Amino acid sequence: MSGERKAERVVVLALDGVYPFELGIPSRIFGAADGRYEVVTCSVDGQPVRSCADFTIGVEHGPEVLATADTVVVASMTPSCIPAELPVEVAAALARIRPDARIVSICTAAFVLAAAGLLDGRRATTHWQVTDQFRRRYPKVDVDPDVLFVHDGRILTSAGAASGVDVCLHIVRTDHGSELANAVARRCVVPPFRDGGQAQYIEQPVPQSGAASTAATRAWVLERLDQPVTLAELAGHARMSLRTFARRFNEEVGLSPGRWIVQQRVARARHLLESSDLSVDQIAGQVGFATGASLRQHLHAAIGVSPQAYRRTFQTAAR
Repeated sequence: MSGERKAERVVVLALDGVYPFELGIPSRIFGAADGRYEVVTCSVDGQPVRSCADFTIGVEHGPEVLATADTVVVASMTPSCIPAELPVEVAAALARIRPDARIVSICTAAFVLAAAGLLDGRRATTHWQVTDQFRRRYPKVDVDPDVLFVHDGRILTSAGAASGVDVCLHIVRTDHGSELANAVARRCVVPPFRDGGQAQYIEQPVPQSGAASTAATRAWVLERLDQPVTLAELAGHARMSLRTFARRFNEEVGLSPGRWIVQQRVARARHLLESSDLSVDQIAGQVGFATGASLRQHLHAAIGVSPQAYRRTFQTAAR
């Protein structure tokens, strides 16, 4: 049909020591997106790839398919396989990527992008366990260990393992809107959007037995995002002291209560911009921002665009 949109080609690059779970994430997520993407997998030489498990993985393609990619995903590998310097064959494979192609790393694959110079001067992330090593090796990269993924221009980097799901869902949401991203998440039985960052997964002292959670208070806030709420009210609802609540909230979510609430308000505003014809001021009121100007400021800080630009892009994609 002449009006049909061509599927975007996603090429997944598998390197020696690859984690099978992470290698399969792009195919699972993009493959559930109603035919909007075509996913193929390659290696640097077209030969089977040694995984970090007790088996090798056969692939159908060599590095030549990287030149056809709209999006390239480099799957993560075990830390023992992270090269100190970029191997010649990997550099040659990456050189085939078109200058306008989107490039994504999952977990430790950020080391590959950094070694290729693709992350110099950019903000990026990787697994929290190797963040210090990454900083020492690549001081030109602004590494953020607290987030699940970073979207910096045409380069996206994600944190450990399952954050590959988060970044792939983010790409679907960016390309085609929240409705399709949410549908993909339901089909894959994963949350469409995870609260907080990877700070919540960093090893912490085990809490005392019977320690209360802030989960009920977070659910309470989500039911009244349009209303102002203070830290004292949050702590009171959770029946904790201010200090205990703030500490436990950060341990569980990886963000301060204030930052988390702003994040939820922005997420709700994005949904309303996509799915309704409400004005910016009306949406601001419904999600708890005092004015439309405040919504504009927070949305731009979060994703770098104005509400009007976001609506033009994503209402078109959704419809």
